[in-house]
Amino acid sequence: MNTLKKTEIVLKNFVKNHLFYALFAILFLSSSCQQKSVSGNEQFVQEILKDSTSFFYLDTKNYPRDLKTLPVGVFDSGTGGLTVLEAIIKFDQFENGTHHLNQNGDGIRDFQAESFIYLGDQANMPYGNYSRENKVLLLKEHILKDAQFLLGTKYYKRADEKNFASDKKPVKAIVVACNTATAFGKSDIEQFIESAGLNIKVIGVIDAAVRAAFSELPPRLDGSIGVMATAGTVASNGYVKAIRDEQKELQNIEIFQQAGIGLAGAIDGSGDFIDPDAKAPRKLYKGPSDKNSEATIDLSILTRYGFNWEQNELLFTGTRENPSNIQINSIENYISYHLVSLMEQMRKADKIMPLKSIILGCTHYPYFINSFRKKLDELYNYQENGTYVYRPYMAQNIALINPAENTALELYEYLRELNIFNHSDLHLSEFYISRPNVDNPSVKLDSLGNFPYEYKYGRVAGQIQQYVKRVLFSRETIPDDVAKRLEESVPASYELIKIFNSENPKMSGIPSQNRF
Repeated sequence: MNTLKKTEIVLKNFVKNHLFYALFAILFLSSSCQQKSVSGNEQFVQEILKDSTSFFYLDTKNYPRDLKTLPVGVFDSGTGGLTVLEAIIKFDQFENGTHHLNQNGDGIRDFQAESFIYLGDQANMPYGNYSRENKVLLLKEHILKDAQFLLGTKYYKRADEKNFASDKKPVKAIVVACNTATAFGKSDIEQFIESAGLNIKVIGVIDAAVRAAFSELPPRLDGSIGVMATAGTVASNGYVKAIRDEQKELQNIEIFQQAGIGLAGAIDGSGDFIDPDAKAPRKLYKGPSDKNSEATIDLSILTRYGFNWEQNELLFTGTRENPSNIQINSIENYISYHLVSLMEQMRKADKIMPLKSIILGCTHYPYFINSFRKKLDELYNYQENGTYVYRPYMAQNIALINPAENTALELYEYLRELNIFNHSDLHLSEFYISRPNVDNPSVKLDSLGNFPYEYKYGRVAGQIQQYVKRVLFSRETIPDDVAKRLEESVPASYELIKIFNSENPKMSGIPSQNRF
């Protein structure tokens, strides 16, 4: 073989081998990038675990090993998670002495000797909008910060306090009392806890809700399940996957999801979605409208919504006969809009399998469960030209699924499995809420001291900073109408909040007129 031929063969082998390695390197890097994008918060995780100078640092090596005496952590994007806490603290399905199942209870609440730490990330809510604004990594960052707070010891007494306190107890379990946070962040929290070498259970609300929904459907009965949740939870398809995983082989189940754009924000009094003082359409409004392409009020079926037009619960220009620029301005009208939109989905679908249950896939929604029931009754009986418009697609009695009770059951079974029941007092529970960090110069506020919508959803993940302060939950941190709703809808939790405000030494810096 001549020299030229040998050289040609060597060059071909060189190119062939190096091409293989080049392709391997590209695939490896691509895979690494894809893995990194799953959570996208590796830098923040390392800061929590290793940077002792960071505000977010957790000394996990010295985390308490005796979990029994620690409280249970519960967090949500706002006050909606208090519906989950309410179900937990009222839970009574076991014998307290033996821990044996007794669905009639023994008259003693099963978590009576536990204490809880509740966090509502009010400043950053609603979580459901982050995926709509392509800010999933930012949402995941918020969720990790929620978990870090519960696992840590730091908090501020008030938003205007410059120095933090560090006498909060860490927790022995975390309940993610938020559907969006469960869908997008539960696995990230679990991965972080594993990296930290901690034995802390993370319980989410989605699987609990699905199990409850199927309890309303006998194994051989076909039907439709509705999911009403935030836009983020719907976009995640977390409920669809969980329902398909739970579905029995012989069941024929149809799933219809309705993104409740604006409803959770309205329930928590967010000015982007509701303003009790407004008398005309507002520029800041982000909810359903005849002008909103994502959540459109269909003028051709305007009568079907059954809106209340009185007392500025519906804002519009023009006349009732020919309205324009319609904006929803009451929680009941939000519920009407979203339930009709759900039924319109079913009406236009190919298959007709009556709706048997609706999962209230946002912890804010159960506050208004009676409003949901009332509207469903109206829709069942609604007629046009003597014909029932929605009745063919509805069971007469549709079960409204609140995942909270099944979440309580999962928590109880976990504490029983590890034998880490406390012997403390429910009245030692503590409550925190997030407020914008006024000491952070990069933070932008509106005239009411809240994050403007554009800033809230315009921030960039990875710029690790204290956007908010986790402060003591007091009357100065929430609107009066929200406080009244809590008193009426979650009375057991509200009573614990009052006790926390009146008896806990941490509240010493809060003026008495600003406490519950």
